[in-house]
Amino acid sequence: MPNIPFVDLKSQYRSIKPEIDAAIQSVLNDTAFVGGKYVEAFEQAFAGKYGVKHCITCANGTDAIYISLKAAGIGPGDEVITAANTFIATSEAISQTGARPVFVDIDEFYHLDPDRLEEKITPRTKAVIPVHLYGQPAALDRIKAVCDRHHLPMIEDCAQSHFATFNGQKTGTFGLAGTFSFYPGKNLGAYGDGGAIITNDDDFARRARLFANHGSQKKYIHEIEGINSRLDGLQAAILSVKLKYIDDWNKARYQHALKLNQLLSDIPQIKCPKIRPGCSHIFHIYCIRIPEREKLIDYLKAQGIATNIHYPYALPFAPAYAHLKHKPEDFPVAYEQQSQILSLPMYPELTEEQIEYISDSLHKFYSNRV
Repeated sequence: MPNIPFVDLKSQYRSIKPEIDAAIQSVLNDTAFVGGKYVEAFEQAFAGKYGVKHCITCANGTDAIYISLKAAGIGPGDEVITAANTFIATSEAISQTGARPVFVDIDEFYHLDPDRLEEKITPRTKAVIPVHLYGQPAALDRIKAVCDRHHLPMIEDCAQSHFATFNGQKTGTFGLAGTFSFYPGKNLGAYGDGGAIITNDDDFARRARLFANHGSQKKYIHEIEGINSRLDGLQAAILSVKLKYIDDWNKARYQHALKLNQLLSDIPQIKCPKIRPGCSHIFHIYCIRIPEREKLIDYLKAQGIATNIHYPYALPFAPAYAHLKHKPEDFPVAYEQQSQILSLPMYPELTEEQIEYISDSLHKFYSNRV
């Protein structure tokens, strides 16, 4: 029986092992562990590939959002709007500034619904964070139009959308800033944690870099109180190697997803992921919607197929936000879908045989439930 992991980082490492090993050895030889030329080289390469002026690396994707909010002047008494369906990093970064997260229900693509955005704006609203969940851009044109109309900065959460595009333009380049995670399982992942912020705003970039480095541009000269959030030299060197392959990896994910969509299209119980018109979807996550989720999870596990749930409950219903007293009818789409969504294995190294085995297993499961 095959064993199909949810993510196969070992296969990816083996495919580029000589380059990765050489990059790590170079950092060890130079003892460039914190800051230095490897971090600077990655920042320049990442900014260059995005066509932006600034890339500020940091310790993780959560910090990238937090630093961006602080650099945008968000603080106690403010409100920041984001999607109801996302990882808690997005909303907890808002809370860390002293601001209040305000959630918006989602659309059919699992993103912040632009039709429900404007009604959440109050005099306290100071920013909007659309999340490009699962690797697909949110409705950036309509969300940005609302932000512009209300003079609100838009900070894009691109933790799952490395180099995805909306109408030919890369996510992370539509608003004030784009934030990224380089957690190992991401499409562009480090061998530890890491994050980054991109922007074309010179003043914002200066404030973000200052805040991330103890409020200091020059050692021991602290202009403000900041935090300590840095990308390690080892991670930067590894990411620089991987950056050369990200386009091919994203294309492979896309082709695998199209194949799965085709193979699963004749199973009426499965709702395959939709692709937003005009968007490139990089399929960080391949998320289906199905009934009988727990039974299917158990069945696939018995067949050697790993699965995951992104995410078991929408954030308004998480215990951490019980104090906001949200009800299911406040977020009907997110509430309904939280019990239906299931993530199947998705990574560039998936083989045709593995994809067909996943499809065959799903067909066998549902053939008994006609």
